[in-house]
This record gives sequence, C-alpha cells and structure tokens, in this order.
Amino acid sequence: MRMNKKYSCTPAEEKGIHIINIRAIEDIGYDQHESTLLNSLSKNPDADCKYGLYFRDGKRKVDYILVYHYKKSSAGRTLARRVHHNDSSARSTKQDQPLPGKGVQLEMGEGEPHVDYHEDDKRFRREEYEGNLVEAGLELERDEDTKIHGVGFVKIHAPWNVLCREAEFLKLKMPTKKMYQINQTHGLLKKINSVIQKITEPIQPKVAEHKRQTVKRLSYPFSREKQHLFDLSDRDSFFDSKTRSTIVYEILKRTTCTKAKYSMGITSLLANGVYSAAYPLHDGDYEGENVEPNDRKLLCEEWASYGVFYKYQPIDLVRKYFGEKIGLYFAWLGVYTQMLIPASIVGIIVFLYGCATVDENIPSMEMCDQRNNITMCPLCDRTCSYWKMSSACATARASHLFDNPATVFFSVFMALWAATFMEHWKRKQMRLNYRWDLTGFEEEEDHPRAEYEAKVLEKSLRKEHKHKETDKEKLTWKDRFPAYLTNFVGIIFMVGLTFAIVFGVIIYRISTAAALAISSTPSGRSNVRVTVTATAVIINLVVIIILDEVYGCIARWLTQIEVPKTDKNFEERLIFKAFLLKFVNAYTPIFYVAFFKGRFVGRPGDYVYIFHSFRMEECAPGGCLMELCIQLSIIMLGKQLIQNNLFEIGIPKMKKFIRYMKLKRRRSLDHEEHMKKKQRYEVDYNLEPFAGLTPEYMEMIIQFGFVTLFVASFPLAPLFALLNNIIEIRLDAKKFVTELRRPVAVRAKDIGIWYNILRGIGKLAVIINAFVISFTSDFIPRLVYLYMYSENGTMHGFVNHTLSSFNVSDFQAGTAPNDPMDLGYEVQICRYKDYREPPWSENKYDISKDFWAVLAARLAFVIVFQNLVMFMSDFVDWIIPDIPKDISQQIHKEKVLMVEVFMREEQGKLQMKETWKDKDKKKGENCNNHSPRLSRSHSGSLSSCHSYPLDV
Repeated sequence: MRMNKKYSCTPAEEKGIHIINIRAIEDIGYDQHESTLLNSLSKNPDADCKYGLYFRDGKRKVDYILVYHYKKSSAGRTLARRVHHNDSSARSTKQDQPLPGKGVQLEMGEGEPHVDYHEDDKRFRREEYEGNLVEAGLELERDEDTKIHGVGFVKIHAPWNVLCREAEFLKLKMPTKKMYQINQTHGLLKKINSVIQKITEPIQPKVAEHKRQTVKRLSYPFSREKQHLFDLSDRDSFFDSKTRSTIVYEILKRTTCTKAKYSMGITSLLANGVYSAAYPLHDGDYEGENVEPNDRKLLCEEWASYGVFYKYQPIDLVRKYFGEKIGLYFAWLGVYTQMLIPASIVGIIVFLYGCATVDENIPSMEMCDQRNNITMCPLCDRTCSYWKMSSACATARASHLFDNPATVFFSVFMALWAATFMEHWKRKQMRLNYRWDLTGFEEEEDHPRAEYEAKVLEKSLRKEHKHKETDKEKLTWKDRFPAYLTNFVGIIFMVGLTFAIVFGVIIYRISTAAALAISSTPSGRSNVRVTVTATAVIINLVVIIILDEVYGCIARWLTQIEVPKTDKNFEERLIFKAFLLKFVNAYTPIFYVAFFKGRFVGRPGDYVYIFHSFRMEECAPGGCLMELCIQLSIIMLGKQLIQNNLFEIGIPKMKKFIRYMKLKRRRSLDHEEHMKKKQRYEVDYNLEPFAGLTPEYMEMIIQFGFVTLFVASFPLAPLFALLNNIIEIRLDAKKFVTELRRPVAVRAKDIGIWYNILRGIGKLAVIINAFVISFTSDFIPRLVYLYMYSENGTMHGFVNHTLSSFNVSDFQAGTAPNDPMDLGYEVQICRYKDYREPPWSENKYDISKDFWAVLAARLAFVIVFQNLVMFMSDFVDWIIPDIPKDISQQIHKEKVLMVEVFMREEQGKLQMKETWKDKDKKKGENCNNHSPRLSRSHSGSLSSCHSYPLDV
C-alpha cells in the first residue's frame, strides 16, 4: 500500500494527529476503498520519484541508502512505512515525531507476535542512529513496502547547507568562476599533435569529458565565506552525485549511536548486523527502451563493452562516476596495457629471430646429426637403458627458439622497459592530479575501524572491572603480540606448505618418469620427458589456483586478528601478506625449474637420491630453459584464462542466477508484488557489494611478474599479457558498471603501496634475468668455448666439449641398466652433461678446470649485467622528470592566478572601506556645519544630520 497524497501533503501538526496513525488506520481497512480509488486516478508515484532516485516528493535526490532486515508480521500485509524526516518535522517536534519505526510498532503492538530481544535491540539502535543523522542535518525517508520481503530501506538526502558545510570540512576543491587558458604547444609540436589527434580520432570515446580542453576553471577548496568565488548558478549540479555520496558517507562514519558506552558508527552497525548494507545509488538503468541518458548508460556504451576494445578509456568520466581511486586503477591499467605493445613487438621479433636461425645453429645441428653417434648414460637406474643424443633433436631445436643471443638483448630491453613504464606512469599520474584538482591533496587519518573500536572498548571495560583509571585507551604492541606471533607462524607455515607441494610434484615427476621408462611401447619411452613435464605443470597450475583462493582468505584472517586501526592500515597489511603468499605460490615451481633442477644430480655411479630410491631430475641435453618456457607459459596462460577471466565471468553470473531464482520463488508467492516495477535501490541491493581493488591489482601485479621476472626464457610473455589485458579492461569495466553496487568515491592521488611493489619487482627482475641467462641458459658456456677452447673460432665441437665420459664398469651395484644391449651393441663408455675429468684421468670424475672457468664467467656476467642494467634503469629514472614541464607550469600559473584573485578581493574590500569612511566623514562635516545655526535658532527640524546628539 503506497502512501496517499492527501495525507502525505498535510502537515501532522495542523491535523493534530500523527501521520503514521492515519496510515495505520488506512492499512487496517477503514479507508481502503477511498485510497484505492485515489491511487487508481492519480499519477504513478513511482514515476514522480524516478523509481527510487528521488524522495516521494520528486524533488529531493537520494544520495545514499541504508538497508536493514526486519521480521514481518504474520497477520497479512505489513504496514507501508514511508516516514519523511524533513527539517520542519524532525527538528522542531521531537516529541510528536518519533524516530522511524516507533510509531508503527506502538500501533501494532498488541495484535502482533512479540519480536525477540535482538531484533528490538537492533531497531532501537537504528532509531537512535537515524535520529542523530537527522540532527546532523540529513533528511531521511523510510520504505518497507518493497518487493524484497523482510528488507527495509532508508533513503538519505543531504540538503544544500549540509553539502556546503561538509565540503568545507573535507577541503574539497571546487571550480570557481575564474577561467584561464591552458598553455598550448606551438610550431612543429603543434603540427605533430594535430596529426596524431586526427589519426587517433576513430579510437577516441564519444564522451564530452574526453575531449581536449583549451580552458580550465580555477579550483579552490570550498568555503562558505567565499561562496561568491564559485559558480553557483545551478546548485543541483554543483555537487555531482559522486561528491554528494562521499559527503554523506563521511557523515555516516562519524555519526555514532551510543548504547552501553559502545560508540558505533556506520561501519560498526554494518559489522553488527544492525544494517545489512549501505551504498550510493547508480544513476539509472544502463539498458532497455526509453532509458533516460545518464553517465552509467554512457559508460556502458563507450567503455564497458567488448565492441569498443580498440578505443581509449574515458578515464575522466570513470573518475566522475566512481571516484579518483577507481579512476587511477583503470588509468594505470590502461598505461600498462599501452606499454605492453612495444614490448610485445620486440618479443615477437626475438622469437622470429630464433625461428629464422634455428637451421644455422651449430650446437643443435650437432645434436641432431646421427653420424656423431653419441651414446648417453641412462636417465634412471636399472629400468632405463642407454640412449642416443640425436633422439633429443626436437628439444634442442625448440630450445634455440628461446635460448639465443637475442634473448640477452631482450632481457636488457625489458629491464629498461620496466623503468620507462614506471616513469611514464608517474608523469601520467601527475597529469591526472592536475586535471582532477588533486595537487596539494593530502590524505587525512581515517576513522577507526569497527573491530578496533570494539577491542578498545573491551580493553577499557577490563580495566574498569579491575578498578583502574581509564584514560583514552589504544591498542599497543603487547595487545597485538599474540596476533603478530600467529601471523609469523602462519606465514612460515604457508610458505612451507607451498615448498612441500612443489617437492611432492618433484617426487611425482621422478616416479612417473621411472614408471613410463618401463613402458613396453616405444612411443611411451620416447615421450617420457614431454609427458612428465606437461602433466606436472598442469598439476602445479591446479594447485596454484586453489592455493591462491585459500591464501587470499588466510591473509584476510591474519590481518583481521591484528586489528589495524584504520581502513588504510588494514588494506596495506592485507596487500603485503596476500602478495607475499601469492608470489611464493605462483613462482616457486618456476624458481625450481630455473635454478635448482639438474644442479644437484651427482654423476653416473654417484647419483644423489631422495628417500634412497628416487634419483634427482636431470635437465634435457639442450638445457632446462625449454622446460622453464613450458612451465612459465602454461602457468601464465592457464592462470589468466581460468582464474582471472573464467572466474570473473562465471562466478558473478552464477551468483546472479542464484539471486534471480530466489527472487522468482518469492515473486510466485505474491502476484501483486511481481507486477510492480522495482525501485532503483531495490535493483542495486541485488547487485554484488564492492569488495575493493586489491584483487584487481593483485591479478595485474602477478602478471607483471610473469612479464618481467623470467622474460629471458619466454619472450612471448608480453604478447599474451597484452591480449589478456585488452579483455581484462572491458571485463572489469562491465563488472563495475553492471554487476556491482556503486562504490563510495574515494579521493586518492596515487596507487599507494602497489607502486612500491612494482618498483621492487622491476629491480628483482634484473637480478633474476641475470641468473637465468648465466646459469639456466647455455649462453655463457658458448661464449667461454668460443673464445677459450674453439680451435677455428666457431661453435663446432661445443656439444662434445660440454659432455663428460663415464666407464660403465664403474656403475654401483644394482644401478646398471637391465638391458645393456638395447641399442644393439655393447656400450663401454657413455656420456653425461657435466664438466668432469674422464675415467682414464688420474683424478677421474673430479670437477675439471673447465667447470671453474665457466662458473667464473657466469658470476662475472651476473655482476656486470646487474650493475650495467641497474645503472641504465636509474639513468632513465633520472633523465625523465617525474612532473611534465607543461604541468608544472600550469600548476604555477594556477597559484599565481589564485593570488591575483585574492589580491583583487582584498583591494575591493579596502576600496569599499575607504568609500564608507569618506561617506561617514562627509556626514560628520555636514553635521558640524549645521550645528551653530541650529543652536541659535533652536530649530526642531534637522534635515541634514541626526537629532539625537543635539537633543542630548
């Protein structure tokens, strides 16, 4: 039952009775027919309020929504409780106008079943809190007559005076009347910019905010005393919906409801279930016929659509709708994706170079040449037999695609690329700060979190119980020590668990290789290495995806028990723990293949065993780089495809389908409710709540690690990252616009702790790539052979140089092959990859001097490469200024213009004061000139001066 106009428009004070009582009588049944007739003849009230975007009067805009659960009466329909809190009705008549819900409860008290204590307690807290919101100047309107049973909504509107007051408190920079010309480029640069603008015009979004501006309004922190500086011609649009919701949220956070010394803001009330949700409204629908134009619809068409994947993002419109923090995330993601384009092109060139030179590579040609007749030692004990090196021809040729001189160049390039990307982002960030009026913005300390306040209260109550003086309490390191200890033990345990799983996969690889070697089929024996590698990587991928979700939950729990004071502290600690665990989880299998596999194998006759039965794995004759490439590519592609895209698309769709089925079941119970169109706040309530940007950033940071850390082994990583990000941007955009409730806009001038993590990964990438090139690839051994051991200055004989000899009579008992004649002839000497003395030497099987020469060259390369690339990266960092020159000039220009505005204002005030002084002086002179005559004539008529001084 909707509220009747004849009752809602008549003030309760004039009638002498309470408005809720009238509506209660109406709903009970005394005025049923008349109200039905009026509703049928009157205009649809939902259309007047634009289906929930405005209050019932159709004038006051809904800035925020509070949602709560209540128990409905079992006796038929519930009362339609739409209570208006206006300035006139809420502040002046506190006894006559109860808080929302009170009047209704009194009217229905006898005929309804009693609600339990917890429900009453929540209702009283809501009443007190909403009363405090009204005292803070907000206007409220309640709606429990909704299509969602048992859910009530409180609509909040911030009037003009409250917006002005809070904008001054928050120091919000608002545009003034003063406009100035933005410096434009001249000469050749102007022509180049115009050409670029014409070329890129088809890929620009058709959004007004994205057009290049030549003039800009001067911005200044809002002040009620200086309202004349601001353009207030249209007060309704001066504070946009994003700013209005931010202001209301600040009031909600600091407004408290006190019960038993427990100060509770909106975060505490949400945590304790007093309210179930709190969110600002979306601007309207984004699809359907006769939809009014709004920013959400425009974002859906020009941003959150796969059909516009080739266009730039309308970042300014994103910021206008979602706020600076989300705008910066998408701006950073856009810059990162753009920077991947040159990296992808160079990576493709490096890969094509490997393809073009594979037939000219002498080491792989020697390995494939069957005339060399190199017999290799068995890969496992007893069951494995001797094998020909030429059987590994395909692996050797494939290794050259990624292990060639061009990969060294690509590693240096990617290190410089990472440094350039960071500098480019800093400059882009400064441009956005200037455009969004964030220059000079400093984040203030946030309100304490609900959990922190609860812990402090608990501590103070304990001290009161012990009869101690209770000053303003706070949590110290002693209070948090058990949580810190739990964090330390938990993280160590999780890292150990990851290592244990990787070790388990190693055992799987060794045992599977031994089992397949016994296989009777020749194809099974020949494809042992490929089968083991592929299945092990798939197992690693599944484990990584599962542990990622587990570690995310554990990191959140570990952060919660620490009880950080503010949301910012909570977010930073959560990011650090989650990144540490997910980094270890994602990269541990790759680190094993890159730096540990094949390093601790031993030699024939003296192998290293695990559990006295499993021999350690060896690298392929072409090295471990090819296997590292397979591992990296499958984990990267699988993680992006399954975890990032499939989960992000599939899970929200599944949740949406479940919610739809629940609502459909409820609608079938009430046909009348089904026929009504949903209000905006009801539609938004069914959307997913916004869970923060941490998962989005984490996904991209891990990908950035794949692109930079092991790029020497997989030059195509930037290309796959680019393809993923093109989809990711539109996927995230669609999720924010259509799947999630509108988040509260948060002001931010940078991406926070993520920038430091990116810089750390960039520095670590230089070190890791240096070790990959020197220790995992054969680049250094080839250089050493070429310049120290080659007889004719070519790579002929390199393969033979890297292989050592072993006399089969030196096998330990029980380790020799069961079938020594498998190759058709008796083998006396077999070869294995290592630098050791031959069996006919005095110190047989000892490490040879060639090993030390290669090791020295490898370490020298690591030192030179690391220092050279670090120096080049720092040089790029130094040579590119953080703030673009034109932006620094514009910021300086703004300061000068602002000083001029205030100087003119001061001069105007001084001129007005002087004018008033001159007027007062003239009046005084006129009085002095007239006073003698008046005294002589005793005239009672004073036309030119005041009479009261003379009368005295």
